[in-house]
Amino acid sequence: MELRQSYREEIALVRGWAGWTATAGLAFALLTLPAWISGYSLYIVTHLMIQALAAVGLNLLIGYTGQISLGHAGFYAIGAYAAAHGLTTFGHPLPVALALAGLAAAAAGYLVGLPALRLTGPYLAIVTLGFGIAVHQALTNWAAVSGGRIGLFVPRPALGPWRLEGDTAVYFLVLVVGAALVLVAYNLTRSHVGRAWVAIRDSDLAAEAAGVSLRQYKSLAFAVSAFYGGVAGGLGAILLGYLEPQMFTFVESIYFLAMVVVGGLGRIPGGIIGGVLVAAIPQVMSGLQEWLPLIFGAIIMAAIAFEPTGLYGRWLRIRRYFKSWPL
Repeated sequence: MELRQSYREEIALVRGWAGWTATAGLAFALLTLPAWISGYSLYIVTHLMIQALAAVGLNLLIGYTGQISLGHAGFYAIGAYAAAHGLTTFGHPLPVALALAGLAAAAAGYLVGLPALRLTGPYLAIVTLGFGIAVHQALTNWAAVSGGRIGLFVPRPALGPWRLEGDTAVYFLVLVVGAALVLVAYNLTRSHVGRAWVAIRDSDLAAEAAGVSLRQYKSLAFAVSAFYGGVAGGLGAILLGYLEPQMFTFVESIYFLAMVVVGGLGRIPGGIIGGVLVAAIPQVMSGLQEWLPLIFGAIIMAAIAFEPTGLYGRWLRIRRYFKSWPL
């Protein structure tokens, strides 16, 4: 087993030549991907990246803080419409529109997180479920915001002197924003905030006895998770170019939950892996749309029963086995 000689080595994101080689290979593959694929294939890859970003945010809440949420699609919807109106109605530049998407969702997340101080388990799940349904119903009946039955068209914005024409430009936008937010999530989980979240997850009573403010850190976890969902929603609005309320139903929240459970709770790579794989299922099974809720339910139950640590947890066990082999 590899021994850490200092705290700096312990918190390093990348360790050893193998880690740096894998990181460089992944960066090269992502940067050169538009040279190998284009059109609809690149659009699908960009969509998977956006879903993975939203799953990372949900993993911060469920995996690190232990707070259940069945309304993540509501935050995603708030971010999508906030970015869309920021670009079209108010004429904000792209960075401001994305920031507005994240902050609007974070504000809603903070308000939803307030009941988390008194509720746990299924009671908190019901509150977040009600929030997601309320957002969907509000968008359905508030035509001035959602565009009604016609929907809301989102033109491709400009970034400085460059207009984001084509899927390649949007791909690199999602790649840069997603990589930055994933790096922030990594560092956040290694900070005192991340340690407070883990302490609350393991035992909120013990955490409070140790001086951790449950009100502050639970509300912060909901706000940060919602911020990631809101930014992902804003990016999704730019990619799709069109929004309508039926895109943000309760089923979408189940998809996000499945991403976190399948990928691995309490692990940033788990959210990314689960987000990519689970979001790819509707694309692969496009002819079985009516069966997708049943399929995702079965996937969640199977993951909990047979692989509770998720796919990333399985990978960690395989890696530890080969590191310690043949001992």
